[in-house]
Amino acid sequence: MDVLLRMEGIQKAFSGIPALQNAGLELHRGEVLALMGENGAGKSTLMKILTGIYQKDTGRVLYDRGQGLEEVTYHGPKDSERDGIAIVHQELNLLKDLTVAQNLFLGREDMAGLFIKDRQLEEKARVVFESLKIHIHPGELMDRLTVGQQQMVEIAKVILQEARLIVFDEPTAALTDSEIDQLFEIIHSLRKKGIGIIYISHRMDEIHRITDRVTVMRDGETVGSLVTATSSKDDIIKMMVGRVIFEDPKSAPSVGEDSDVVLEVRGISCGKAVQDCSFQLRRGEILGFAGLMGAGRTELARAIFGADRKDRGEIFIEGQLVEIKDPHDAVQYGIGYLSEDRKRYGILVDKAVDENIGLTDFNQIVRGSFVDEKKLEARAEEYVQSLRIKTPSVKQEVRKLSGGNQQKVVIAKWLMRNSQIIIFDEPTRGIDVGAKSEIYALMHELVAAGKSIIMISSELPEILRMSDRVAVMCEGRISEIIPIDKANQENIMSAATRSIVI
Repeated sequence: MDVLLRMEGIQKAFSGIPALQNAGLELHRGEVLALMGENGAGKSTLMKILTGIYQKDTGRVLYDRGQGLEEVTYHGPKDSERDGIAIVHQELNLLKDLTVAQNLFLGREDMAGLFIKDRQLEEKARVVFESLKIHIHPGELMDRLTVGQQQMVEIAKVILQEARLIVFDEPTAALTDSEIDQLFEIIHSLRKKGIGIIYISHRMDEIHRITDRVTVMRDGETVGSLVTATSSKDDIIKMMVGRVIFEDPKSAPSVGEDSDVVLEVRGISCGKAVQDCSFQLRRGEILGFAGLMGAGRTELARAIFGADRKDRGEIFIEGQLVEIKDPHDAVQYGIGYLSEDRKRYGILVDKAVDENIGLTDFNQIVRGSFVDEKKLEARAEEYVQSLRIKTPSVKQEVRKLSGGNQQKVVIAKWLMRNSQIIIFDEPTRGIDVGAKSEIYALMHELVAAGKSIIMISSELPEILRMSDRVAVMCEGRISEIIPIDKANQENIMSAATRSIVI
């Protein structure tokens, strides 16, 4: 196969701290190459050098513009776009107040004087969508689309640029199964046209389904490449983390049935999403919540935390009936909540690590009317050390940390508050396998210390590995609570579809 791109010996440091050391990859024309590694391994930095967002310190980027490989240097994304290199970012780059068609042709509009020919744009967009089998109305405002639909528009926008090399950065994180199937059909068609694709993802099933080869990075270096078809999941994970991580299901619960009940929920209902739900949570227990998308798991958690007002039902903490009207009440009763959307609800991305950790309990760090900066920094340092948060400093902006380390900051925030009941909603979403293992270890440490966890997860291996019992939800109700020694994927899915006619 013809080589389309070769990056070799790439080095990059920020403020003297190495981010890339001897990093590189090779991509062939018409190939789908997986770029994998733990969060913080350097994948995004390498791609930002490719597209001109960052400038490399040393190394070479060789790219075939049509006359064979030649060394290139891009000083910004516009330079790389002109050479046919495009990237579909995980963070969407769309203007939500404009229509779908206006976003697709932004900067390339058909004009009538000072006015945009919206009808012509919509017709062009309709033709593009039909060719990609995307069912979205071109005249719809972006803000009215689901996140998955917005992602498909972003993909269509990149394809319209007639790119010869496309980078997909975690493209399926917000997509439904049918949208993922649709995306993979698009990728197959692009491959047939000779377009080279770099595919960044943590999802092993996707890697084996869509890619030809896997290039693995670790600690800023490229450690090797594998042919996907002849490589196992353990082969790839071992390269990523330097060890094999086993995800065997838990064989027996860690707490007994006679353990103290720290939380009891009786008959909670909240709109149509949650109907008459009851359960108990024991001290030192991880109670997993499984179910299909839309089953009501997150809505139930939000009702318990007071983020959504319940219609009826009772909540007991340590046997005492409590009234939780809002999250402030929940925090006062010792409940912490890690949202599935940590960037929106869990952290202040532009604030420092120590500021985020101190959010839940200012009483510990306030002197008079002012924050005691030294005390805040000292407490944050304690959690950075105990939770093994990888950051150059507690003054580092949280947005610059990897997903796994951002999640640890959220955990630290609730530990500083000394929350006894912690709700983890999709605790490892968007986190690589190595960081997952660390989050799992932290959760085990928390319950060993006497805290109790409600864990909502869409990943059945995660549910089976971590839970002491599994509460399965279906259409807003808890259909069954299964002890972990009797739980398996088959009976969980049976309970999750119990009242659904297929």
